[in-house]
Amino acid sequence: PGAVSALSALAPRLRSVAVVTGRPAGVAVRYGGFAGVPGLDHLVVLGHYGAERWDAVTGTVRAAETHPGVAAVRAELPGFLDAIGAWRGTWIEEKGRAVAVHTRRAEDPQAAFDALRAPLAELAARHGLIVEPGRMVLELRPPGMDKGVALAEYLREVGAESVLYAGDDLGDLPAFAAVEKLRSDGVAGLLVCSGSTEVEELATRADLVVDGPEGVVGLLASLTANLPPA
Repeated sequence: PGAVSALSALAPRLRSVAVVTGRPAGVAVRYGGFAGVPGLDHLVVLGHYGAERWDAVTGTVRAAETHPGVAAVRAELPGFLDAIGAWRGTWIEEKGRAVAVHTRRAEDPQAAFDALRAPLAELAARHGLIVEPGRMVLELRPPGMDKGVALAEYLREVGAESVLYAGDDLGDLPAFAAVEKLRSDGVAGLLVCSGSTEVEELATRADLVVDGPEGVVGLLASLTANLPPA
């Protein structure tokens, strides 16, 4: 709560605001309540790690073709999990251009996560996919796109001279790496970790660690208060 109002107040003072997510772009727009918000007229949502793009200007989603391996994995996955005895406490999330297996509800979530990582990697590879690990979730998705690629391409598109990137999960590490590369090329960059003890590597690499989503909202509000008027 408060994220949309904080973004809408800040966005007019910046060249661009983008949401980079592993979820479908339309789902992120719906969850975030971004459509039709004054101040967010030029917001962009890069969904499925950049494979989908929603622009507030048009209100539409543009997307690449779906990888055929996703449908194959989707069909095989329930029986695959059952065959290896991993069905108890795990659940499958359908993400359109990807399929995710969550272990948070298992009796030992970390043990289930560790046990599934190699078998799911083999399943993904058979169908031309990769496994993207997250917090107690393993996502099987097409290769070639990650948050770092999506972010770097978008920053080139808008001609960014500086960037603030905030994230909270393992999938944000490629975006952190992209910002670090941009800094070496002379672009000012700030890395923010939305604090989580589950992803220590993110906190270690961040310039600033805030207290979860509420901390990110507070940071955005403080930026608005300290930047000159639009």
